[in-house]
Amino acid sequence: MTEVFKGEFTQQEPIPDEGIEAALKVLKSGRLHRYNLVGGEPGEVSLLEREFAAYTGARYALAVASGGYAMATALRAIGVRPGDKVLTNAFTLAPVPGAIASVCAVPVFVGVTEDLTIDLEDLAAKADQADVLMLSHMRSHICDMECLMAICDAAGITVIEDCAHTMGAAWKGHASGRWGKIGCYSTQTYKHMNSGEGGFLVTDDDEVAARAIVLSGSYMLYGRNGTVPPAEVFERVKYDTPNVSGRMDHLRAAILRPQLRALDAQCEKWNARYRVVEDGLRGTPGLRVVERPAAETIVGSSIQFLLLDWTEAAVSEVLKRCFDRGVELKWFGGAEPSGFTSRYDSWRYAPSVRMPASDRILRGIVDMRLPLTFSLEDCAQIARIIRGEVGAVFQAQT
Repeated sequence: MTEVFKGEFTQQEPIPDEGIEAALKVLKSGRLHRYNLVGGEPGEVSLLEREFAAYTGARYALAVASGGYAMATALRAIGVRPGDKVLTNAFTLAPVPGAIASVCAVPVFVGVTEDLTIDLEDLAAKADQADVLMLSHMRSHICDMECLMAICDAAGITVIEDCAHTMGAAWKGHASGRWGKIGCYSTQTYKHMNSGEGGFLVTDDDEVAARAIVLSGSYMLYGRNGTVPPAEVFERVKYDTPNVSGRMDHLRAAILRPQLRALDAQCEKWNARYRVVEDGLRGTPGLRVVERPAAETIVGSSIQFLLLDWTEAAVSEVLKRCFDRGVELKWFGGAEPSGFTSRYDSWRYAPSVRMPASDRILRGIVDMRLPLTFSLEDCAQIARIIRGEVGAVFQAQT
């Protein structure tokens, strides 16, 4: 009998009871705005900032309205101006070039390797074209960060890390988001903590932190933030830094705090599911598993594999056959964007030069979410379905 998977790929776990209780307390108080506090109470947002700073090992953490807002704020805080060029990955999602475009800067795309990380040779070749790299750890794939930082340090490039998919991940034990000057994270529903929308910016730099806080809309109430640079730093920046409001509110912070405490355990659960699917796919004819280096601490909340050099018709047939059996796969090789699977040549607001080697890889990338609502048995079944359908289509081609 042909197996059909019955799970939902967009169904997330419920918010923890502790978070629901904290959210109800905030709602009953009516004080949702982060600066709407009584007396000396810190409030949920400031407490969350302190806890996230401690978790990442950063001096400063700022809770904001979204991961995209965090990236745009990071660019503004380091002084990126209209017309400036910013290096970034060719393999990423639209909010990354969108953040660059939002400050009227110009993305310069860097290629992708078969390991789905930024192409360090291409980065070195383009290092003289920009002073900033917005590094996207796309789908939780982390490159050799020591090598990347050596290239960027030698060229005087400031690194901002997009860690939307790597909250809880690391390279050689050093947390994602803590290699460059600024780390940006997302708490959108499909990320590693869920507040619907939300995000963080972390840094050790006093002036970057002060500018980011003012940019987020502090209304000169910056002393109430959870992690605060010295007052004299604010005196230098507060009158020439605009308010581009994007604060997190107490309601979202309340539901995030218990999730942060459980984050490491959640990451272990994702990785267990990832390994079951990975093991089930390994050895499938025509399918390349993306092997993860030992130096990388992953968070396997999604999995990618490559159907390199397949025809568009054959890949589309795999996606259809898997969908008919309940398995939802996304493909980065389509001529038109579908859902979130746009790529560098889709963003017409951002000029680009063709990259044939990267185009070949992008045409082969198949992507799948792994929500924690799936059991290990679910993951094994999903792998069997993908393996069977890929194998059938591959055999028909050969």
